[in-house]
Amino acid sequence: MSSVPTVKIVSESDQENLMEKLEVFKVQGRDKRGRKVLRIIGKLFPARLTSTETLNKYLEKKIFPKLEGRPFCILYLHTDVQRSENFPGISALRSIYDAIPINVKNNLEAVYFVHPCLQDRLFFATFGRFLFGGGLYGKLKYVNRLEFLWDHVRRAEIELPEFAYDHDDDMEYRPMTDFGPESDHPRVYCGTSDSNPVSMYSMRCIA
Repeated sequence: MSSVPTVKIVSESDQENLMEKLEVFKVQGRDKRGRKVLRIIGKLFPARLTSTETLNKYLEKKIFPKLEGRPFCILYLHTDVQRSENFPGISALRSIYDAIPINVKNNLEAVYFVHPCLQDRLFFATFGRFLFGGGLYGKLKYVNRLEFLWDHVRRAEIELPEFAYDHDDDMEYRPMTDFGPESDHPRVYCGTSDSNPVSMYSMRCIA
């Protein structure tokens, strides 16, 4: 008789401790307009071990109080995210967005989406307004390379993992996968003029 595989149950406190330890979400530094930055490292998010309910509670207790009353922006690092490991799912994303208190949501002024792949750009172009409303979608700014991020965010105040810099270095040797700082809508831009044609046209695509 075959045995039934056991499923490990992770308690709510263990889930919160794991997110705290990994520093998936961290209010850190400011952008060039003086706004607080909520840094989110997508690759570190333990999607398989974290429930949407626990995530919402964690954000409510640990993150949102630090953002109340002042304009802020989100820096979301998408480098090396795997949908089977780090992506919580579409319904979870909508639930998380709906759970953000209105006094916090109204102060969100920009979302810097770093290292987007082509699939993500197509998804948000198709479903972004439907899932999150036109207001949030209009604040989305794709940032294809870290060199463009520093045009918007104070570099000395933001800590990013080494794999993000490694990814940028890798793009120097893969120019054919670079699609440049074009956007899905006219309110988005990702970089300034650069004399180097290779560094100007950089975007991480699907591996």
